[in-house]
Amino acid sequence: MRLVILGGSGSGKSTQAQRLGRYFDIPLISTGEILREAISGNQPLPEFRWSEADPRTSLSVYASLNELGYHALPYIQKGELVPDEMIVDLIRVRLRQPDINCDWVLEGYPRTAFQAEELDFLLDDLGQKLDWAIYLQVPEAVMVSRSLGRSLPDDQPEIVQRRVELFYDRTIPILEYYDRRRCLLTINGDQSPEMVQQNILTLLSVP
Repeated sequence: MRLVILGGSGSGKSTQAQRLGRYFDIPLISTGEILREAISGNQPLPEFRWSEADPRTSLSVYASLNELGYHALPYIQKGELVPDEMIVDLIRVRLRQPDINCDWVLEGYPRTAFQAEELDFLLDDLGQKLDWAIYLQVPEAVMVSRSLGRSLPDDQPEIVQRRVELFYDRTIPILEYYDRRRCLLTINGDQSPEMVQQNILTLLSVP
């Protein structure tokens, strides 16, 4: 099972990604969590070296997560999206790590149509295919209030508002992208986490 969780800030993406990861017993890849670790300087990027035996592999542009965090921090502080190239590179390296087999839940990526296309190209290289993109649909007011209720350092009012604006501007086109590929599931995210998860599992035809 290969899933992408889509939604605005405060839509419950992280909660549902964690729940689905546990339910299916598959790895969770969260770009937000990786970036937060990068900025705090606690987590080295898993080492990955190019091998002639597997030409699909490549070295990351960033030698470590700390370096990625250094370059990403100014964007995060303003509530802006981290540039596509940084995130694409991070995901490319992460999906090729030994702990990631053929099943995973991806949260926080893609956030632009370009990233969605790049993910498809990467999965083609890996001989994989996305099963479903799950969109958690939540009213704007709910996204803002939920985000402001969290204790994350980047959840300041002006930053949250900017992230919501960017979501509608950059992320909504991804829904059309996945809808055309007939792999989009839209879920009402303005419910309890338990109800949202149950609705997702029902649409996935999981008992």
